[in-house]
Amino acid sequence: MLRIDRAHYEAIIAHARRDHPDEACGLVAGPIGSDRPERFIPMLNAARSPTYYSFEDTEKLQVFREMDDRDEEPVVIYHSHTATEAYPSRTDISLASIPGAHYVLTSTRDPETAEFRSFRIVDGEVTEEPVEIL
Repeated sequence: MLRIDRAHYEAIIAHARRDHPDEACGLVAGPIGSDRPERFIPMLNAARSPTYYSFEDTEKLQVFREMDDRDEEPVVIYHSHTATEAYPSRTDISLASIPGAHYVLTSTRDPETAEFRSFRIVDGEVTEEPVEIL
């Protein structure tokens, strides 16, 4: 189960809406081994695409070094889908490389609603998990 505070939940949705029609992406870091998402880190979609996201290499390196310095890890890795449901695509599944992370997807296909779902993706296997907003 993903437990995430309302501020981070709303920040992810706001980021997705702000970057629409392109996909938004980022992560929420937390103390290593804690499974607690505590620090919201919106990132640039280097692909600038409505159907694909990619972290910009220099920014990604900087963010991961900063997490190392702070004894953090990515607890949530998020991105948006702009025209489809919030479910991992084949590409999303193939790129999922952090087994302990919660992969959050939000869909901006309907601007009036906020579809927000979380998944574990391990060895290509996708498992949806409940989300508790604190």
